[in-house]
Amino acid sequence: MKICRSIIAFGLLLAMTATTYSANPFYAQWTTPFEAPPFNQIKLEHYRPAFDEAMKRHDQEVESICLQQPAPTFANTIEALERSGAMLDRVSNVFFAMKSSMNNKELEAIAQAVAPLLSQHEDGILLNAPLFQRVQAVYEARDALDLTAEQRKLLEEYYKRFVRGGANLPPDKKAVLKEINAQLSLLSVKFGENVLKEENRYELVIDNEADLAGLPESAITAAVAAADERGHAGKWVFTLHKPSLIPFLQYASRRDLREQIYQAYINRGNHDDELDNKATLLEMAQLRARRAQLLGYETHAHYVLEENMAKTPEQVYARLTEIWQPALQRAQQERAEMQALIDQEGGGFQLASWDWWYYAEKVKKAKYDLDEEMLRPYFKLENVLQGAFDVATRLYGLQFEERTNLPIYHPDVSVFEMKGASGQHVGILFVDYFPRASKRGGAWMGEFRQQMKQDGLDIRPVVYNVGNFSKPTVDKPSLLSLEEVETLFHEFGHALHGLLSDCNYRMLAGTNVARDFVELPSQIMENWATEPAVLKLYARHHETDKPMPDDLIEKIQKSRYFNQGFATTEYLAASFLDMDWHTRVTPDTPVDVLAFENESLSRIGLIPEIVPRYRSSYFNHIFSGGYSAGYYAYIWAELLDADAFQAFKETGDIFNPQVAQAFRDNILSRGGTEEPMGLYLQFRGKEPAIDALLERRGLKPAADVPQ
Repeated sequence: MKICRSIIAFGLLLAMTATTYSANPFYAQWTTPFEAPPFNQIKLEHYRPAFDEAMKRHDQEVESICLQQPAPTFANTIEALERSGAMLDRVSNVFFAMKSSMNNKELEAIAQAVAPLLSQHEDGILLNAPLFQRVQAVYEARDALDLTAEQRKLLEEYYKRFVRGGANLPPDKKAVLKEINAQLSLLSVKFGENVLKEENRYELVIDNEADLAGLPESAITAAVAAADERGHAGKWVFTLHKPSLIPFLQYASRRDLREQIYQAYINRGNHDDELDNKATLLEMAQLRARRAQLLGYETHAHYVLEENMAKTPEQVYARLTEIWQPALQRAQQERAEMQALIDQEGGGFQLASWDWWYYAEKVKKAKYDLDEEMLRPYFKLENVLQGAFDVATRLYGLQFEERTNLPIYHPDVSVFEMKGASGQHVGILFVDYFPRASKRGGAWMGEFRQQMKQDGLDIRPVVYNVGNFSKPTVDKPSLLSLEEVETLFHEFGHALHGLLSDCNYRMLAGTNVARDFVELPSQIMENWATEPAVLKLYARHHETDKPMPDDLIEKIQKSRYFNQGFATTEYLAASFLDMDWHTRVTPDTPVDVLAFENESLSRIGLIPEIVPRYRSSYFNHIFSGGYSAGYYAYIWAELLDADAFQAFKETGDIFNPQVAQAFRDNILSRGGTEEPMGLYLQFRGKEPAIDALLERRGLKPAADVPQ
């Protein structure tokens, strides 16, 4: 009888397992168009078992590589490793995309549970001695192997990944490394969740219409919608989301209210409560320093930068310092202009950081007869996106077709198929542009599937762009600010980098390049956004459909240097702060977070009217993202993109087909198959000079800065 019951129970278990497998969309290949994620089938309860199964399968794949009888070869070891973990990639790509843009308590709980498991899983591979022996054997024989340049680069990257992951450490230090990695994975999740929760809980509720003085209609209408969403019907609500925050800082006449919302913004994660991030970020900085020393590096920055173009902290500090002084001088000039305006108006107070946007907007209006609200009617989101598409068409012959037959994860999402000049499929682009409580701040690009070649097939990418742009209202479409326009073009540049990839191996494909090189394809796209010829393509009034008039385009061009001292200085201050956290913090020295931050900013002479773009307690890029000791990458890449765009300008044609083809062939399609500077030299024929960057930002002493 017991045997029969056991058989029955075993049969039921098999049936349940089969049901679980068949019901969980991550367990099999997707049959959706272009194998895009089947969001209409994926449920919260699918993620955790899918992670467990994916890690199990990956472990089995790795074990089969280790147990092979044939001697290690590039094919049976390196390429086998490259093909392993496909299911884990699929689960991770979808889960972490949803965690960033569709977050909720259930996803938070899953993330907290799987973060240490994923860390342990990766450590289990990188610290697998038999596996490393096989990788090392192939690496040491590399000169005798008949490898292509891309295969050799893949081999080198895998070998470095194992060494940098601790493969050469003795057993006791490997155990310590595993513990550090597990702790860091949890702390990173906690940091990001705290920032999101802090942003979502704040609201500036206004119930007196007089307190809206100075605000444009678009900001007031959005505040009404926000009030309705948050249960404050009949009032106006402003939040810390940029489309709400920035117009308030730019236009609200009530100085005390500007101060209130600004202080809330710059003190996220700094209230000594359950969402405070100071202890979390300090522990992360100390653990990173400890890990770096364990692996034989002086600091975490030395560990990170070894893989970047900059190579050393000294090189980063030198580049930042080179730009800092002219930027600070320009910011001081801007401060003086605004203080003069305050005095002229009889304000009777000194300019403060919460005044900068307000008086900068006034100065812009006075000097250039231009303000943000004059531009918004011409920047309808759909037109701006089409403008970015049109630039890609003019440059690379690409075509974009909206697809409504793919599952989406939120009603705000749209999907486009990108095709080549002859109509062939190139890739899929998801776009998700509006803020919501479940979405973290900022804008980013990611991939549901990377491009690669396998078994004779070119597997095309599925990528996404996410933003937090101005939402449509009841009576108006989404109308963007100029900054939002540039951000859309920026993220679309990242998307092109992923979509136009033409590599054999996913580890080297698309945006898998050095951190200070990855921003080149994105930042160069910003150049086209405000070119007069491009504005003529997409900047059309949302009501009349008339193109932006020439005099308004001319005002944009004349104001191109405006406020660049501020923009450059606030960015550089955050970059210095990032580098200081990752060069000056030791594993055990006690640190007062706020005192450390103040000392860092005092050392560079930051003026009190400017706050870093990111203060430590909400610096998601470096404490909850992949930019630790790497936030400098934007200005480093801007040196490249300013010089690269100059290659177009020098021909007199910003759509020059020969230059565009060279950029596509040597940058966009090549991923990380060669060292970044080698790829850049193949495109440009020379190393970039800093002059183009300084000229673009109006920081050259001889720059023609309109007064």
